[in-house]
Amino acid sequence: MNSSTPPAASIQPVRRNPFRKMRKTWVFHFMLLPAVIMAVLFHYLPMLGAVIAFQEYKPYLGFTGSEWVGLKHFKAMFERVDSIQVIWNTLLIASLKIGFMVAVPVAFALLLNEVRKMVFKRIVQTFVYLPHFLSWVILSAILVDLLSPEGGLVNRVLQNWFGLEPVFFLGNGDWFRFTLVTSEVWKEFGFSTIIYLASLASINPELYEAAEVDGASRWKQTMHITLPGLVPIMTVCATLSLSSILSAGFDQVYNLYNPLVYDKGDIIDTYVYRVGILSQKLSFATAIGLFKSVVSCILILAVYRVALKVANYRIF
Repeated sequence: MNSSTPPAASIQPVRRNPFRKMRKTWVFHFMLLPAVIMAVLFHYLPMLGAVIAFQEYKPYLGFTGSEWVGLKHFKAMFERVDSIQVIWNTLLIASLKIGFMVAVPVAFALLLNEVRKMVFKRIVQTFVYLPHFLSWVILSAILVDLLSPEGGLVNRVLQNWFGLEPVFFLGNGDWFRFTLVTSEVWKEFGFSTIIYLASLASINPELYEAAEVDGASRWKQTMHITLPGLVPIMTVCATLSLSSILSAGFDQVYNLYNPLVYDKGDIIDTYVYRVGILSQKLSFATAIGLFKSVVSCILILAVYRVALKVANYRIF
């Protein structure tokens, strides 16, 4: 051994000063500062107000003067019939939206992938993407006119072309749920298709060439090559969507619903708004909102774990 070489035990690891890199990137950290301040002010500090879920909160008494009632409002949430119905409505509507928001974009992506004329393909893509960029305030006004039982375009078609009676889409509970799901899918499926089109482009074309040599038709190629190639991204999208199963779309429901469909169309977010803001039952509404937030947090952690196990999906 060369005597000039120091023994291994004497070699010390190089300690890097974390502040040295900070001196080079402090400008970028400073640029993040406004976003951090906004997040703290509007997302983290308001969480302190969750304490009113355990109080009989009176605004004029404040947090310190209001009576402490413990889990009273949480017990009432599960005892009231309307609360249970609202939770069921939310789960049902959100589950239907998640299911169709996976199936419809996949089907459309498969159909669009078969189009060979790029000009026509781009035009179709543009038209189906557009509704995503419109707010529910605008779309709800359009839907109210289209679905009106008195002179609405949809009911005119049903009457004049098929001889059917007018349907009160926004006044009947079952039809209201149908309207929520179909309008959500119509608005968002085009934008969601982008993910699946990108996945289709990543499938090895040699697989299709080999299938053609073996005499496989386009249908068999789709069933045995294309769909299996989409399964991982479909699994990820469906799994991650489960984290929002208690959020059925406040903007959409609030702009479309009315007292006639509260029993089947009211969801947790709109219920909290009506009970907390309109009826001024602040503690009870906060208890429901806190329950939803805790369950959603647990679901987010769980679904990311499942996505990691099933599809090796990582967020960092």
